[in-house]
Amino acid sequence: MAVQGGSKGLGRLGMLLATAVAPATWGTTYLVTTEMLPADRPLLAAGVRALPAGLILVALARRLPTGVWWWRSFVLGMLNVGLFFPLIFAGAYRLPGGVAATIGAVSPLIVAGLSFLILKVRTRPRVLLAGVGGVIGVGLLVLSSQARIDPIGVGLMLVATTLMASGVVMSARWGRPEGVSLLATTGWQLTVGGMVIVPLMFAVEGMPPVPTGRNLLGFGYLVLIGTALAYVLWFRGIERLGAGVASFLGLVNPVIATLAGLIVLGQTLTPLQVLGLVIALGAMVLGQRAPRRAPEVRVEAPVTITKRTRRSEVVEAS
Repeated sequence: MAVQGGSKGLGRLGMLLATAVAPATWGTTYLVTTEMLPADRPLLAAGVRALPAGLILVALARRLPTGVWWWRSFVLGMLNVGLFFPLIFAGAYRLPGGVAATIGAVSPLIVAGLSFLILKVRTRPRVLLAGVGGVIGVGLLVLSSQARIDPIGVGLMLVATTLMASGVVMSARWGRPEGVSLLATTGWQLTVGGMVIVPLMFAVEGMPPVPTGRNLLGFGYLVLIGTALAYVLWFRGIERLGAGVASFLGLVNPVIATLAGLIVLGQTLTPLQVLGLVIALGAMVLGQRAPRRAPEVRVEAPVTITKRTRRSEVVEAS
């Protein structure tokens, strides 16, 4: 029994670490965008991230949606990519990075509220405490005393964060079609989002410039690592861990963004930022900690108990 428990614990830890790779790579997006991509082309970066990555995954999976998954893929693609990417870039251009990251840290609290409304999952007090702690920690980590607050930018970021949180919850509710791989369902969403963003890119930014070798390396990283791989790991984490647990792993994003600036750009951390880093990491750990479960009891009806146990796991995970 002890071996089985340890195996389960290691399995959960591995899933947590794999899922955390997604927001970790997203935390490097700002650095890659500013250092390797054409300047002042946010929609170009968004479109190139989404559409090629989606088409690559669909080609690898060799599967198209059927039945209700045509409109479900459209809805999820718009929530997670098609609307989220343009809005978050628009909001980021009107706000300092610290303000934008702090607003994004509200996502676990929004996920908790939507989980209650849509999934009928009650939020534990420790989850709410972790959510508030995450916002405070990220705020201390990335905000500066000179931070400029633009009401329109704040509104855009709140809408973008709410859309992404809605995508997380709806992904948890719908799951994926039986027998269909995560490569396929992730590819459908990215392709839908990319097909919306690319025409918008041409309309707003015009023709993209001829890419340099450095641009191509940056785009390649964003497409293959920061989008295709990251979103497959992210959606698998939502599926296995639950919407609530996965949303707290999103706090890795601003932490990695700050550390990347520290290491690559030679930035330094103040004592308040160090405190914020500790609080943010503590909130992330508290938000994903596995809940205690009652010991198993042997009964005559294993099928019924299995169903109840699975339902309990879904509720506890979120």
